[in-house]
Amino acid sequence: MGDVTDPQHLDRWASVAPESYNEKEHDNTIIDKKIQRPGTVKINVTGAFITDEGSTTPQPRDEDGAFHETKDIRLPHHTSIVSHVAVDIGGSLVKLVYFSQEPASQETGGRLNFLKFETTRIEQCLQYINQLKTRHQILNGTKSSDLCVIATGGGAYKYYDRMKEVLEVEVLREDEMECLILGLNFFIAEIPEETFTYSDAEDINFARPNSNPYPYLLVNIGSGVSMVKVSGPRHFERIGGTSLGGGTFWGLLSLLTGARSFDAMLELADKGDNASVDMLVGDIYGADYGKIGLKSTAIASSFGKVFKMKRQAEADAEDDGGLSNGDPAEAGGEIKASKRFAPEDISRSLLYAISNNIGQIAYLQSEKHDLQHIYFGGSFIRGHRQTMNTLSYAIKFWSKGQKQAFFMRHEGYLGSTGAFLKQQPRNWGRRNSFENV
Repeated sequence: MGDVTDPQHLDRWASVAPESYNEKEHDNTIIDKKIQRPGTVKINVTGAFITDEGSTTPQPRDEDGAFHETKDIRLPHHTSIVSHVAVDIGGSLVKLVYFSQEPASQETGGRLNFLKFETTRIEQCLQYINQLKTRHQILNGTKSSDLCVIATGGGAYKYYDRMKEVLEVEVLREDEMECLILGLNFFIAEIPEETFTYSDAEDINFARPNSNPYPYLLVNIGSGVSMVKVSGPRHFERIGGTSLGGGTFWGLLSLLTGARSFDAMLELADKGDNASVDMLVGDIYGADYGKIGLKSTAIASSFGKVFKMKRQAEADAEDDGGLSNGDPAEAGGEIKASKRFAPEDISRSLLYAISNNIGQIAYLQSEKHDLQHIYFGGSFIRGHRQTMNTLSYAIKFWSKGQKQAFFMRHEGYLGSTGAFLKQQPRNWGRRNSFENV
């Protein structure tokens, strides 16, 4: 467990407030009983930790990839009411963050809850927020309209009118990039065993909370990829990116395989052998190419074998009177299983291709802007070991071991967490993780 106390920083209270908060009308005291919207609620992050068990709050049914959950963050010393939820609405996923008190009377404090919905299921997400609104009213004796929604991402604008219509609450929109950085800074500085490095050889190594990681590079992998140079708590610049991201992986495998969800595609990749479709260095040289440091298993060309194999399969089909390569067989024809392109192999190859591409671009950006630390976030990663290992290997290979890739256990919730924590007062955070604003 990382260090959760720091005697050099005595201010252990985090605060969250809607945009319309007025310092002259509020004294920043803890509101224990009743919420006056818009008001200020201080979030006590002393002793915060990631829970080992799943969420204890009521959960919707998991229907066809419409809902996912991750580990909650336990806040054992926070007892005040929190009257807002945050959503980050992206092109593929809606990420939801909200606070709940512990249901067991013997326990104090509460927890941050993290949920995901596919953006195509936005209506299901809004109905879930309505359930939270009702629950908030019952537990706290407040009006249902007291719940406030803080939204970020492109969907905060696309679905703004729909959110106000369905939820009938105040909806505040926040800048996407600023929320990403705010959320990442919170995870880096405040939550033990949140950030880590990973490789197949060394597995997971947790990093200690760090209140001064600057400057660093954030590589946020969602439907597309944004790369952001972060020089300080409120100083950042988008320096690049690529359109080949999670949406590419999801879209192409929707065409090439029968998988219906992103998680199902990752499961296929776990079982695949990319050597069946990728052209490797060993396929060209027959061995390692030691002079330039390439192993025989290194990928020389993603999907490089497909054309040759497909052409051979078509020739065999003509000679044998049947079809192969996974196409339907003609009457009396027999499909040769060895000639098919397995969905598992295709999935693994595409995962490697996209991850390697992102890793190399991230390294080049870190070199161009002299950035030593590289943090990978976004829902594309999902704690998937092949993905993390590929990104780590790319950074280590191109930097000759001088740089490392860092990951987070809540990598998909940077924007929604930042929106939840938006507009903190002076000296926010247990470790002074944000500058005075």
